[in-house]
Amino acid sequence: MNLDALNRHVAEHHPNICQISVWRNDREIYACEWNGYQKSDCTHIMSATKGVVALLVGIAIDHGMIGSVDDKVLSYFPDYAVPRGEKTIREVTLRHLLTMRAPYKGKGDPWTKVCSSSNWTEASLGFLGGRKGITGAFDYRTVCLHILSGILHRATGMLPVEFANRHLFGPLGIPAHKNYYARNAEEHRRFTLDKAPKGNVWFADPQGLGTPGYGLCLSAADMAKIGQLCLREGAWDGQRIVSREWIRQMTAPRKVESPMFRGMDYGYLWWIVHPGKDVYAAIGNSGNVIYVKPGQDIAVGISSYFKPTVFDRVDFIEGTLLPTLGQ
Repeated sequence: MNLDALNRHVAEHHPNICQISVWRNDREIYACEWNGYQKSDCTHIMSATKGVVALLVGIAIDHGMIGSVDDKVLSYFPDYAVPRGEKTIREVTLRHLLTMRAPYKGKGDPWTKVCSSSNWTEASLGFLGGRKGITGAFDYRTVCLHILSGILHRATGMLPVEFANRHLFGPLGIPAHKNYYARNAEEHRRFTLDKAPKGNVWFADPQGLGTPGYGLCLSAADMAKIGQLCLREGAWDGQRIVSREWIRQMTAPRKVESPMFRGMDYGYLWWIVHPGKDVYAAIGNSGNVIYVKPGQDIAVGISSYFKPTVFDRVDFIEGTLLPTLGQ
């Protein structure tokens, strides 16, 4: 398959892909756009946002703003009124949140209760804990992860978007972002479902805290840069952005005891695609992905508009995209 055939294959078989950017050996070796998108346009990268937030947590730890992943969550919220009889929440750490092993009350994400509240962090804390205690079971959550934005805000004294602009986006040459606010549930829904290009924005709660589980808008080129940062173990253009040790911890595989996630392991908000083969990815609904393959020095960014039947693009990347590029 040549590049023209590859571009036609994407249009025919992956019609919601908007952009692809592939880097190898510190340079972009392939880029293309579809659906009327330009190279600098952004899409909502869905849960791939989590991978970016993991980097922000690491940067905050490197700067001494957050103590460690073993800090108790409630140490950042001393004013939080723990419900009577609730004991489990006092033992929950950042590590539990980052590895999706935090205990929650109820099943699934309580979108309506959190997103209709006046304080999303406090509402999310209300679901943390429970009578079962800390079991260590893998429990993938998105909206309740908002606690991490609250921690970043309390620890750094900055809004997450401000912290990202200063310590991650700016150094990587990613355009400065601003918060996006939805006035009602319909605007929230439209933000997710709209197929049109978006600006450099991050969906935020009423307090200005960008949602850590979803909501960030990036171009595929931006996503590939983040993958390249990981390839270079936290360094960019001679500048240390995040520590090598954090990249190592963030991508260390932890077994996921579930048949739902195609046999992948989990790191700190990054999926370990092939445990033992050194491949990992930040994966978002609809096929948004930052794919990193250190063994071949490859970073891939794919942006896509909303299509709920698409979970990831790993098979496409490994079976079609990289072989066509001779990788």
